[in-house]
Amino acid sequence: MKSLTNRIGLPPKLMMGYAGLVVFMMGEGLEQGWLSPFLISGGLSIQQSALLFSVYGIAAALAAWFSGVLSEIFGAQRVMTAGVIVFIIGSVFFISVGLPSHNLYVMLPTYALRGFGYPLFAYSFLVWVAYEAPTEKLGSAVGIFWFCYSGGLNVLGALYSSIALPYLGEMLTLWSALIFVVVGATIAIFLNREKVAKKATGERPSLGYLLKGITIAFEKPKIGMGGIVRTINTSAAYGFTVFMPLFFMEIGFTRGEWLQIYACLWSVNIIFNLLFGVISDRLGWRNTVMWFGGMGCATFTVLFYYVPLWSGANFLLTMLIAGCFGACLAAYVPLSAIMPTLAPENKGAAMSILNLGAGLSTFLGPAVVGIFIGSLGTVGVIWVFAGLYVFSAFLMKFVTLPKNHDVVVPASTME
Repeated sequence: MKSLTNRIGLPPKLMMGYAGLVVFMMGEGLEQGWLSPFLISGGLSIQQSALLFSVYGIAAALAAWFSGVLSEIFGAQRVMTAGVIVFIIGSVFFISVGLPSHNLYVMLPTYALRGFGYPLFAYSFLVWVAYEAPTEKLGSAVGIFWFCYSGGLNVLGALYSSIALPYLGEMLTLWSALIFVVVGATIAIFLNREKVAKKATGERPSLGYLLKGITIAFEKPKIGMGGIVRTINTSAAYGFTVFMPLFFMEIGFTRGEWLQIYACLWSVNIIFNLLFGVISDRLGWRNTVMWFGGMGCATFTVLFYYVPLWSGANFLLTMLIAGCFGACLAAYVPLSAIMPTLAPENKGAAMSILNLGAGLSTFLGPAVVGIFIGSLGTVGVIWVFAGLYVFSAFLMKFVTLPKNHDVVVPASTME
């Protein structure tokens, strides 16, 4: 393990956290690919399902914002532990009370509580990564974080669900998620004896420092723009889970094929989370986000709709487009290196804005679906998401970095 971490150039204690993150996120995200169709089949409308996921996203956004500054005040380990406890409480009430009742007013607060818990765990660990990783390896370090995050959330969790659902059913599969959450938290927090970094200054952080997680976006407008870009980043991916399964099944795909396409999207994504993390350290963080991220996602968002529409239930071709979209999503990974670089004296506050954007992304995607699906239909929602991605590329033109952080390495040094 030490020889491997030495070659990567990251502290060995981060590796335990990465391992726990993978297992934890398996439990957090195993229902993503099938919960919306399950709810709709139980009597909810698409708009009601979108509302449930939007409220979940708001809770996640708030927790994501709190995670950065709270980690500097109390230390990441304490905040991560609090996140696990909140997630478990929300899950127990959502599964035991909310889902059986099919009462939206019961489901909304219980699912929101579940959504509030996981960012406290995951994004507090990201703050830890930002402090512990060497600056010259920060792009690679956050790439590994998003590799583990997406791998557990969208790939391993979905794979486990595809195996467990036929045997356990929806309810028991949801209950089994708590096993992964507890095991992952134990690995990342309780088996890791190293202390997690707090704010490394002589001042004593206080609850008043929470305001820095808002004011820094106005004091440093580039950080605010970076937060908007991060909000747009995965918005379509979260929105897709609300309405695209129905669209794909209307074309002729089965639910199993949709889940495989969705898993392909995220399987490719986790690979490119690593690749773009490393490549961006050489090609330039901003250029990677702007061209591969913004313009790439805009292109493949549109193709994700039109290719199956024109070619029918062409499984392999649709898988290819899904994989390309997943790869382009990963090109936003350098944002996790850009944000703390823009405010080296307040990395936690800068990461709070980034985390807030990540949480708002889970709100924005379903919200766009809920607002526009009735009036514009599926095709209209697709074009709204494509327009948002173009807008994110435009914003990145103004997120300039110090010259020594956003240089393009000559081709001869990249061979």
